[in-house]
Amino acid sequence: MKVVLFCGGLGMRMRDGVTNAPKPMALVGERPLIWHVMRYYAHFGHTDFVLCLGYGAAAVKDFFLNYDETRSNDFVLEKGARALKLFKTDIADWRITFVDTGLHSPIGERLRRVRQFVADEPMFLANYADVLTDAPLPDMVQRFEATDAVAGLLAVPPQSSHHAVDIGDDGLITRVTPMRDLKHWENGGYFVLRPGIFDELREDEDLVEDAIVRLVRKGKVLAYPYKGYWSPADTVKERIQLDDRYHRADCPWMIWDSERSGHRDSFGEGFGSSAVLHPDGTLVAAGATF
Repeated sequence: MKVVLFCGGLGMRMRDGVTNAPKPMALVGERPLIWHVMRYYAHFGHTDFVLCLGYGAAAVKDFFLNYDETRSNDFVLEKGARALKLFKTDIADWRITFVDTGLHSPIGERLRRVRQFVADEPMFLANYADVLTDAPLPDMVQRFEATDAVAGLLAVPPQSSHHAVDIGDDGLITRVTPMRDLKHWENGGYFVLRPGIFDELREDEDLVEDAIVRLVRKGKVLAYPYKGYWSPADTVKERIQLDDRYHRADCPWMIWDSERSGHRDSFGEGFGSSAVLHPDGTLVAAGATF
């Protein structure tokens, strides 16, 4: 399936005061965030990408136009550095379409502007270019395909390290609950979509807050609850944490690299069952074990 990636936002929370590179180009190890997301999809055979560009488009284009396979692959250098033999490659079988979708466009508008590249597909994938996971994509797609939903997304527990408090009428706190233990889920991206999504998108709208909210009211949005590894990279702190894990070879999201991820052709615990987002905003899952 084709994969649409949203990589044109300003990413103000990622700014470190030193570089103006777009957030998807922030490095985790030797490669930028967007590369890690694309390698995840390529691992499952999805290598036809559509990049929704905006702020920092030149940096994204330059990275791929000047891609250096030797940075992440073993090779042999011969004949006085005039001949190079790679043992394997990262992107040789990738097809990447680069599309300028506007500097300030919301995500829904970015998707609308690449409609021509995916409108004839029975289903396609879409995602933010700065969230990482080891979720089982084939299972997500299979469960979505078995329904008549128009949109599906990965639902993850709240990521905040804060605590929620219940307050009585007298002002006394009656309960303290870690945010991750609340019976709520966050939108984790990793969308599976049908072309019907374009019937719900209007000019300059957001994908989630506008189109998907309308589809929720119609019972046409499927969620895949997942308590396994998922991490955003919205801030400099989160990016640094990811980079630190990379250098410790503790990278659950790098499922294409068994040494760094620990994955050995099978996934560990954390996979739930599919669920439907109901109009009242709740998730209902049949037979789920969380």
